[in-house]
Amino acid sequence: MGIFKAYDIRGIYGQDLTDDIFYKIARAYARFLGNPKKIVVARDIRPHSEPLFAAFARGLNDMGVDVIDIGHASTPMSYFANGTLHPDGSVMITASHNTKEWNGCKLCRANAVPISGANGIKDIERMVMENDLGDVADVKGTITKVDVLADYARHVRTFEHMAKPLHVACDFANGMGICEAAAFKGSPLTYDGLFEEFDGAFPNHDANPLKTETLKDLQALVRANPGKYAFGVAFDGDADRAGFIDEKGDVIPMDFITALVSEDLLQSNPGAACFYDLRSSKVAEETIAAAGGKPMMSRVGHSFIKAQMRENDAIFAGELSGHYYFKANFTAESSSMATFALANIVSKSDKPLSELIAPLRRYSQSGEINSRVAGDPADVLARVKATYAPTAERVFELDGVSVDNWSRDGWWCNVRMSNTEPLVRLNLEAKTPDLMAAKRDELLALIRA
Repeated sequence: MGIFKAYDIRGIYGQDLTDDIFYKIARAYARFLGNPKKIVVARDIRPHSEPLFAAFARGLNDMGVDVIDIGHASTPMSYFANGTLHPDGSVMITASHNTKEWNGCKLCRANAVPISGANGIKDIERMVMENDLGDVADVKGTITKVDVLADYARHVRTFEHMAKPLHVACDFANGMGICEAAAFKGSPLTYDGLFEEFDGAFPNHDANPLKTETLKDLQALVRANPGKYAFGVAFDGDADRAGFIDEKGDVIPMDFITALVSEDLLQSNPGAACFYDLRSSKVAEETIAAAGGKPMMSRVGHSFIKAQMRENDAIFAGELSGHYYFKANFTAESSSMATFALANIVSKSDKPLSELIAPLRRYSQSGEINSRVAGDPADVLARVKATYAPTAERVFELDGVSVDNWSRDGWWCNVRMSNTEPLVRLNLEAKTPDLMAAKRDELLALIRA
């Protein structure tokens, strides 16, 4: 069934994702966890999140599991509830940045440990497909409503250590970032908001800051008011991702945010590990090392990053997709914490954000380039490896195939398969624009051959 993805469960509501399927998923999830007693369940603002919540809660209750209903929430709030209410797991009903037709859920064990395709989603899929759901409990579970927003906001505010007040612009895209903004109230960080009304139809633009066209309204607001905003932040649909623009309205690459935040956190955590995903600029690795930290590369995907963070007691990780992970938030994302992290940095500097970012713009990046391939994408990766392994400084397969010729020839690349489509994704960086263009074209010819 196509709804069971690498990191979550997701599909078009009423077609491949129905209330009945969600009920079965809930029972399979409970069985997978092994007789859990209580589960946190949250949901985003999409209209069909309500019937899906009812179906999931009924499935858990039928298995004898008590539901802690935290209502409408951001995904970071659901992780916080998991970490503080001490349940046996948590469920966030959302389709994240997908358009309004979609819905799904993100599943966790206790302590906000994610369940992915590699460690449980495939087992849950098998149970659903085979109707292997176990027996209904003799004593049904209950549903208890708990409001965690105020506690979450207080928790996030403990991360704020601004040197002076700042004013920022926020684009909530009518999604769950509105909840995240509760943390800013009563702090030295004030904001003007765009699309600050909940609307699961996302009428103004897609809630996806990775698509630069969704940032136009935020950029227009900042550029129309020169000197007013320290920066702008755009949230995705469930607010576990954030995109940032500087005080001029220019988009900041998300790996540059990883570099800046790591550098700042290492001032009070000397020698700590910070992770960057393998698509990130060499700037991230170099900045972490220069700040006295332990730069560590992760593969793409929140479940892998969180596991690596726990194994290495890392304080922070950043992903090129705008996920920012904090040890301080149960090794999980918090977009409001990321906003405070950037505000802390800007407030302590006599330079605007654009000038803090400028030194990081020292290499040339291709961005992520997708190629639809006719054959097996795995064959493409094998071809890349065979071509470069004999002469490259280093070839490794943490996620796809990475070729690192940085020290000798001044370039590196990563080629990996999409988890959901017959696509091959290329990310490449070089020390000069000409070298980047030449190597990009060389790799694309090889990929598309």
